[in-house]
Amino acid sequence: MASAESSVTGLKGKVALITGATSGIGRESAIALAREGCYVAITGRNIEALQEVFKLCCDAGLPQEKVLSVPANLNDDKDCEQVVSATVSHFGHLDILVNNAGILVIGGIEQISMEDYDKQMHINTRQVFLLMKLALPHILERKGNIVNVSSVAGLRSFPGIVAYTMSKAAVDQLTRSVALEVADRGVRVNAVNPGVIVTDIHKRGGMTDEAYLKFLELSKTTHAMGRVGEAREVADAVVFLASEKSSFITGATLPIDGGRSVMCPR
Repeated sequence: MASAESSVTGLKGKVALITGATSGIGRESAIALAREGCYVAITGRNIEALQEVFKLCCDAGLPQEKVLSVPANLNDDKDCEQVVSATVSHFGHLDILVNNAGILVIGGIEQISMEDYDKQMHINTRQVFLLMKLALPHILERKGNIVNVSSVAGLRSFPGIVAYTMSKAAVDQLTRSVALEVADRGVRVNAVNPGVIVTDIHKRGGMTDEAYLKFLELSKTTHAMGRVGEAREVADAVVFLASEKSSFITGATLPIDGGRSVMCPR
């Protein structure tokens, strides 16, 4: 069943496409939107994980026909096109795009290869741009909205992840620029900028289990609230920005970071 607040959020019966929906923030965002009665198209590379999220969205209250699973590799432009076209073909329209898919390439300018740089920028920036471009005509028809998942690394600079910080800063500027381009046509474009959130992105980027545990412990001191975040806390912000509760918000890059972005060394 949709939540009691779904009529307030205005999400019931809307259609949302969520990329990178097989884990972390994307997974929790898909489930949270489903809980609000929003029909969801979920995409990712891991078919088994995609099937699990499909089931969880149904468990959250959606009929099976209101959840669409589209396996895709967003490094491929044709897959990006297929994800959008399959969503519109299945549901008849598209209201919301949640651009969550992303990777972390670790390394400073002296260590990172140009191949890894291109890989980072392609998935974190180029595919976000392309999916927005592909989805926007449909979203304009519905006066819907876009939520990009950026990072505190788009707002603040950190050593050792130069390509990642560049990619997320680009997403932030893309968010603001497109927000201005479409605001007078009733479409909103916003981003969430998470701090350190417990997901698999760091380990997928090459961090060992031991190093990751040390990183999480250190992060307690770099976030004003003294802890790291959970994916569901970011998902709650995604739902807010996708909903009618944020009807007068556009071009925002919203930190979900326990105060990380406003701290300075002392």
